[in-house]
Amino acid sequence: MTTTVIDPRGDARPAADARDAHPAVRVAPRVDAAARPARAKAPAAPTRDPFDWRGLAGRVVPPIIGMGLLVAIWALATKSSTQFPTPKATFDAAWKLFADPFYRNGPNDQGIGWNILNSLERVALGFGLAAVVGIPLGFLIGRVKLFDRMVSPLISLLKPVSPLAWLPIGLLVFKSANPAAIWTIFICSIWPMLINTAVGVQRVPEDYLNVARVLNLSEWKITTKILLPSVMPYLLTGVRLSVGTAWLVIVAAEMLTGGVGIGFWVWDEWNNLNVAHIIVAIFVIGFVGLLLEWLLMALARRFEYR
Repeated sequence: MTTTVIDPRGDARPAADARDAHPAVRVAPRVDAAARPARAKAPAAPTRDPFDWRGLAGRVVPPIIGMGLLVAIWALATKSSTQFPTPKATFDAAWKLFADPFYRNGPNDQGIGWNILNSLERVALGFGLAAVVGIPLGFLIGRVKLFDRMVSPLISLLKPVSPLAWLPIGLLVFKSANPAAIWTIFICSIWPMLINTAVGVQRVPEDYLNVARVLNLSEWKITTKILLPSVMPYLLTGVRLSVGTAWLVIVAAEMLTGGVGIGFWVWDEWNNLNVAHIIVAIFVIGFVGLLLEWLLMALARRFEYR
């Protein structure tokens, strides 16, 4: 192929081949299509997975069926009963209770909302004190073998004691019902946190501690950088068990001590022979306990150590 090149002086001269042409007007050589490299295809846009309706139904439908069966059996069992309330009567009572849950008509006549909040306050105080004492003590038991040998027999002796057996001791020492209930929550909540924390510390791999010794880390560094992350799953399991136990015990403790609380409210409704309110309280206690369990499970997933 022959091309024409413009000479800087203005004369035109032929070029024998396109390769001799000036770069500005050089003609690109033909490339065989077979030798041309294949153009890379753009990645396909990710397809959005359809919503998993089957999985959602598998999680939602069985609980609904279970609750429906419970209500159906309840309705059949109370169809001809004059003492035990039917599901409809219980629902009507719950509707009236939660229409105004925070009313006050004196110290012994308050809405169910105030009773729940007072019980949660006692649980929070007793559980908080148990965490402040039990978690550091668990680290100490798991870290110091001599202290473990000293305290383990006492824990084995006191742990099986019923929490309500400690209530008279609290009444004797504190001379008041409210501190005695908090003391009972404290003594029943401390054991799961203490034991699980100690077991978690004892199961930390020895290699981690050997590296800490080689690096000459202080005991504070070992505790915060090695032990605490490794023990966190055990610790949170103990916390979950402690909260469940505390919420279980506070109802019984308040039945015996009186005052404002969901346990005292249940006992007061029994004295008034209001069984529908007692059933409502049972569902409320279960729902609050389930909510506390969910919150702690979410916290455990947040601090899960890998």
